[in-house]
Amino acid sequence: MIYLIMGVSGSGKTTIGQALSQELGYPFYDGDDFHPSENIAKMSQGRPLKDSDRIPWLLAIKTVINEHQQLQTDAIITCSALKQSYRDLLAENSTDIIFIYLKGNYQTILQRLQKRSEHFMKENMLLSQFQTLEEPKNAVIIDVNLSIEAIVKEIINQTYAKIDSNLK
Repeated sequence: MIYLIMGVSGSGKTTIGQALSQELGYPFYDGDDFHPSENIAKMSQGRPLKDSDRIPWLLAIKTVINEHQQLQTDAIITCSALKQSYRDLLAENSTDIIFIYLKGNYQTILQRLQKRSEHFMKENMLLSQFQTLEEPKNAVIIDVNLSIEAIVKEIINQTYAKIDSNLK
């Protein structure tokens, strides 16, 4: 099973991914680690990425997904995956991906971004992420206002329920 945790910057993808990884014992991959240096430079300057900038990044994440699926091993991966076309690319030829959408409103996420200082994604780019976001239809949707522990528990409960309903 591949758990792909998605949402806008500041929604808690890394924090939740690491906590879920600890809970389940699955390896964790932070999507930010797969950005080419050009993308990080652009975002650090407050310039939003274009689709053409995102493709190499998405393909690098897709490689990790493919490797785990070939080995039939589990993983937890974070990736903003803001557009349906990005999620389609990541899920292409994959059967065991569950998208987990960390959903929060603009004001909540903005407050979170204002508190963090060591990330390349700056708060002035948050609006562009919300404008780009195409909320997923077939995802486990989690409210970012819950505690970390409650979010992890909810992900596990909803994921198992989704798997169980797919088996019927």
